[in-house]
Amino acid sequence: MSISPLPVRLTHDYYQQEDDMKFMLLIHQGTTPTPLDPEAWATLSPEEQQAVYDAYKAINATPGVTPGNGLQPPETATTVRVNDGKTITIDGPFVDTKEALNGYLIYEADNLDTAIELAARIPAARLGGAIEIRPIMEW
Repeated sequence: MSISPLPVRLTHDYYQQEDDMKFMLLIHQGTTPTPLDPEAWATLSPEEQQAVYDAYKAINATPGVTPGNGLQPPETATTVRVNDGKTITIDGPFVDTKEALNGYLIYEADNLDTAIELAARIPAARLGGAIEIRPIMEW
């Protein structure tokens, strides 16, 4: 068995499942301009802004996509832990990155390649953010 030195997974380098799978696509905004930050949003031309709206509208209309909701900024988060039976809450997110999770969607697809193709269409992926794809475990 050899370990690939590449830090990325090739699109066909995983187990293929025959049935449709559900994937959660987590939208990490990174430095992506959004309407929630009017100053950053203004760096995009009106045509670019409309293209972002149109892209999200098309993604939400894609068969197999269940649109998720946008999320409030990270500073509005509350993190909950239970330690020795005691509930502990902490204001704010508990993340080690500067990227904020801004939203999500659920996508039922044939395989990971199809989910990757959809993720590449999400504007945040090309405007400074990233899309994390996770298969959903169904119980």
